[in-house]
Parts: sequence; C-alpha cells; structure tokens
Amino acid sequence: MNLIPWIVLVILLIEHMIFLPKLFKRAEQVSWHGAIPGLNYWTWLKVIGRPWYWIFLLIVPGINLLMLVIMQVEMGLVFKQRSSFDQWKIGALPWVFLPLLAQGEAPYVGARDWANKKKSVGREWGESILWALIVASIVRTFFFEAFTIPTASMEGSMLVGDYLYVSKTSYGPKVPQTPVSVPLIHNVFPGSMVPSYTEWFALPYRRLIGWRDVERYDAVVFNFPHGDTIVVDPNLAGHDYYGILRRESISAAQGDLQAYVTNPTKYESMAREQLTKRYGIVGRPLDKSENYVKRCVGLPGEVLEVVAGDVMINGEILVPPAGMQFEYEITFNSQLDARRAIKSLELTNVDLGNARMDGDQVVVVMALTEAERVQLESGTLSQSLLRMEPSGRRGSLEMFPNVQSTEFDQWDPDHVGPILIPKKGLTVTLDERNIALYRRAIDVYEEHDFQMEGKQVFIDGEAVDSFTFGQDYYWMMGDNRHRSADSRMWGFVPETHVVGRASFIWFSKQNKAQHGESKIRWNRMFRSVK
Repeated sequence: MNLIPWIVLVILLIEHMIFLPKLFKRAEQVSWHGAIPGLNYWTWLKVIGRPWYWIFLLIVPGINLLMLVIMQVEMGLVFKQRSSFDQWKIGALPWVFLPLLAQGEAPYVGARDWANKKKSVGREWGESILWALIVASIVRTFFFEAFTIPTASMEGSMLVGDYLYVSKTSYGPKVPQTPVSVPLIHNVFPGSMVPSYTEWFALPYRRLIGWRDVERYDAVVFNFPHGDTIVVDPNLAGHDYYGILRRESISAAQGDLQAYVTNPTKYESMAREQLTKRYGIVGRPLDKSENYVKRCVGLPGEVLEVVAGDVMINGEILVPPAGMQFEYEITFNSQLDARRAIKSLELTNVDLGNARMDGDQVVVVMALTEAERVQLESGTLSQSLLRMEPSGRRGSLEMFPNVQSTEFDQWDPDHVGPILIPKKGLTVTLDERNIALYRRAIDVYEEHDFQMEGKQVFIDGEAVDSFTFGQDYYWMMGDNRHRSADSRMWGFVPETHVVGRASFIWFSKQNKAQHGESKIRWNRMFRSVK
C-alpha cells in the first residue's frame, strides 16, 4: 500500500480541525464544531448552504474525495472567492489555500443566490453531469450494475449479447478497494488498455450485509480469481494469465511437457520474458479484475465430483440446470438436412463447431441442450448423434490443480475430483494432494506466506502440517459444459471475489459476427435469470 496519499489526506483532515473553527466563527456558526471530526462537516454544510444529507456521501469511498473537493470550492465561494482561478486553487490545493482563507479577512457572504441570475449553459450541464455521475456511481457500487454476456460459456441459459442487471444487495455489496477511478468504467478506458483507476488509495476488503448467501445454481458474477495478473492485450486480458503462461512455457520447452514439469522455473522465466516483450504483463487489484458469470454448483464444505459429465455433491448426482449444454458430433445425410436441423433448433454460429464431409454425408459439431438433443435424435434429419469425449485434454496440465500426478492426469472436463470445497473454519491436512489443491487459496486468497522446504510446509514462517481456512469458497461452472473455462480449469472462487447475483435480462441482441445475423431478441427482454 502506498502510504503517501493517505498521509496527505490525514494532513488535510487535521488542517480542517485547525482552520475550520476560524471560518465557522466568521460565518456566525459555533466555532468549536470545526475541531470535532464529523460534526465539523455537518456544520460545514450549513455554512455553504448545502443539504444535511450530503454528510452520507462523505462516507462513500471515492465519492467522499470528490465531495471534499466540492465542499472546499464552495467554502471559497461563500467567502467571496468566486473567480475561476480562486475555485481551481482551493479545489486542487486546499492544504495551502484553505489555511490562507482562514487566516485572511474575506467576509462571509453566504451561498451564491441564483434566484435572479441565470446559470451559464456550461455550468448547468456540468452540475447535472456531475450529480448524475455521483448518483450512478453509488447505485452501481452498492445496488446493481449492468453486465454483458461476452462469451458462450453460459449458452443455453444466458446468451452472448444478453445484457444483465446484477444485484449487489443479494450477497452484500463490496466496498470499493480502489475507490479513485473513472466513474462507470470497470478497469480500462474503452478501446484501450489504459487503466481507468489508480491504486493511490487502496482499501482492504469489506462487504456490507446482504439479503442471503450464495445458493446452488445461482448465476453468480465474480472477479476472476486468476485475474490478479494480465497480459496487456485486449484479446488476452480477460483470459487466465497462468494458463497462458503455462502454454507459452510448454511451447518454450519445444512442446515437451515432461521437460517443462521437470524445470518449470526455467521455462516460465523464458515465457514471461517473451510475453513481457510482446505485450507486457501487469497486476490488477481484486475489484478491478475481469468480471465472470458462472453457475454455482458447489458450496463451501461440500465434496464435489464430476463423473461422465454429471456433477455429484457428497456422492449424489445433481439434477442439471435446464439450459445445460454438451457438444455432440452429428452426422447428416446432406448439407441440406444439416441446415434444416440448424433452422428447426434455432441454432446460431455460437452453437456450431467444426463441420466436415464424410463421403456423401456431413458431420457437424453442435452444442445442444438435452431438449434439443432429444428433438434432433427423435427426428429424421440426423443419422447419428455422439456426445463429444474430452479425454484428449487429460494430462495436459489444463485441468485444476494444473499439476502433474497420477490422479490429476486423469481429470478432464467430464471427470473431476473428488474435491473438498473449502469453507470458513475447515481444517485440512497439508499432504501432497491437498497442497496441490489448496496452495493458491492459502497463499493468494487467504494472504499467507506459503513456502516449502523439501516436504515441509511453512506458513508465515512457521512449520505446519495443517491449515484452517478463514473464508468460504465456491465451485463455479458454465452451463455450456464443453465450452466453458471455469472452476474445472482454475479452481475455487473465494467469497472475497463474489460481486453479485445475475437477476434479470433487460436487453438482448444478436450480432452478425457471432450469430450469423443481427437482431434484437425481444422475447428475452425483462426476463429473470434462471
């Protein structure tokens, strides 16, 4: 944490307690109020003629800094400092000009009376935009936020081009950890990779009280757990940096997976150097990492396993969500039959995969829900239908926990676990398997220093053989099971990363590039997210 901005802010707050009493006295207010933190701002609002409820804006991170600037400028106005230069200097450098104002002899003239004076067009628009941004920022931070579905990982339930409202009150809104940022922009300016925030003022994680806890099958929006580091490229920033680094490292080892596993430090250093030269690599604070949306299938303390595509919790198979999809390889007698099937099922380019000719027949890969599969299989258009087998992804280090072992090498998107999902207060033994599963959670999400010397684990410098978790974790999966990068690839989602619950779709639009045609989906608008 950079302490300099905090020191500067504390100096300003101390100056307020020293110099506000003098200004209050000249404004015929109770002077000693100026020396009492909190009460001084209440009285300050009286002096500048502003509503008492502005005091609540002073406790909203980010907004409070802007409100201080506004109040400082207006303090100058009521003491006859009304030129543009006067307003800029006291707004930008209150450490200097607020004491000078208190020590000076400028009379208190009260708030400017606009009753018989017309504001300029620029001032009218400026004030309207400013207050609109303040209100919108508060709503976006603490109540709900708009979110767009950019990928097909939730197809079947949420479609590419759906615009969602995400309820932040459901699980409790998070207090901004990087409050100094451009309003209404998440992490970069549109069309660029320039950050829209500064980490000068960094706050610890805090969450306000919510209406309820995360429940199974909630569509949850969360900060991507592997998004703490990014490749500085718009096409790569939203993807798993550690997965990219791993692939580039294996490539640096000439594709020799065993060579990489034997000496990962060497090849990761080579890959990191190449990525840095080509794109750049930077870190991101938690609340500015990419937003993902997935369905919660595993809750804290549960044992999760995926067997032949079925999710099992504590040994029992879960009833799948209605929109769940798998990839199928479907054989048609002709291209005409394939086109008819695509039209009858109302599939778009997002649902389609590779197509190839097999003699006179055509074979097409499609992502289908169970209802679509039954419809196609019971009809006359398809000749055969075979669910895709993802076993080719085994042993590639692609699957969580992304390490090599006899057990983990057998995991693929349809076969994972069993995995005990951490919960607050759960103690696990730090054997070889659990170290692989929980090391990142302990080191990064729980913020402990995790080190190993031989087979001995040291946490915060102390030799240990077990660990007790300090927060809850969740297991998130996309409904489009064969086309989703989710917890099966990168692991647990900590409660600190949970943003909110996808509540309803307020707008939905197809685009030509991804769907084959551009149109508004009127039938999806104002529907709740299931």
